[in-house]
Amino acid sequence: MTRIKDVAEFANVSTATVSRILNNDPSLSVSGETRKRVLEVVNELNYKPGRRKRTKAVQDKDSYNVGLVLTNDEAIDPYFMSIRQGVESACDEYSVKIASVFNIGKSNFSSDSMAQLDGLIVLGDVNSEELQGVYSHNPNIVFVDFLPEEVNVDVVISDFETATRKILDHLFSNGHSQIAYIGGKGLIRSIHNGRTIEKDDIRLKTYERVMKEKGLFEADNVLVGEFGPMSGYTLMKQLIGQKSFPSAVVIASDPMAIGAMKALHEAGLKVPGDISIFSFDDIVASAFLNPTLSTVKVHTEEMGRTAVKLLVDRMKNGRELPLKVILPTELVVRESSGPLS
Repeated sequence: MTRIKDVAEFANVSTATVSRILNNDPSLSVSGETRKRVLEVVNELNYKPGRRKRTKAVQDKDSYNVGLVLTNDEAIDPYFMSIRQGVESACDEYSVKIASVFNIGKSNFSSDSMAQLDGLIVLGDVNSEELQGVYSHNPNIVFVDFLPEEVNVDVVISDFETATRKILDHLFSNGHSQIAYIGGKGLIRSIHNGRTIEKDDIRLKTYERVMKEKGLFEADNVLVGEFGPMSGYTLMKQLIGQKSFPSAVVIASDPMAIGAMKALHEAGLKVPGDISIFSFDDIVASAFLNPTLSTVKVHTEEMGRTAVKLLVDRMKNGRELPLKVILPTELVVRESSGPLS
């Protein structure tokens, strides 16, 4: 009987490539010639793909118990609350029960505590190697708002790189060239001992890249602390105290921007008259500030809903190919950003 390995050897491609061609994988990038060669070999060898065998547990289940891993304090930043609400609403639709909720720094992460779970949804930056060490009985894990190095898990993220470029293009088009950045540290959290590993933030990396390309980058205009309004307040006070004051600032989250705007108000500086502000998230409060906040709309609820859909596909259909879903964002231009005075 012809095996997929035989087809791969005759066509001089990998078995994965053969499988993805036969399954019409839309994410596969191969030449038309390669695709044609594989299909010709399939016909020549009379290869008949077998149906994927699924375990009895997968076949028989019509409802699933999953675990939800939380990494952030929703009281400080409602961003993750909105993602969780998206998860919960989709779980109701797909007969998925959130059987366990694990909080980093508070919950016990062990193989025993996760043994009965059909899958995991992780919100935020978690040490994925540690997590997979204790949750190893199936591959059903979806990470949301975090791109781990491992390639065998599903991921849902937002396109912050494009969003950052659009913010800067908007500010450039309004005459701004001296643009600062205020952000928070990206920290990957351990599930066991409270340790953290710092990671690159794509917003900051993109800001630095674009500003350097234009010859406008100044290291003193980059201030990074913790996410949250208090840190935004503190970092803006530092920026106000510098000799060279920018005409605009990109801020990594709306709660940080709220704190930053309070510092500007206390200093008697007007937004956008003295400085323009553009941030990320589009939390509900951003439309009710004075002035209203220009921001990037992140589809947080849809991120949560998409995570559930990916997990259900793994649990119900036995999909093994990991998927990375990048959701688009939108610029919401309001009163806090304006032309250079």
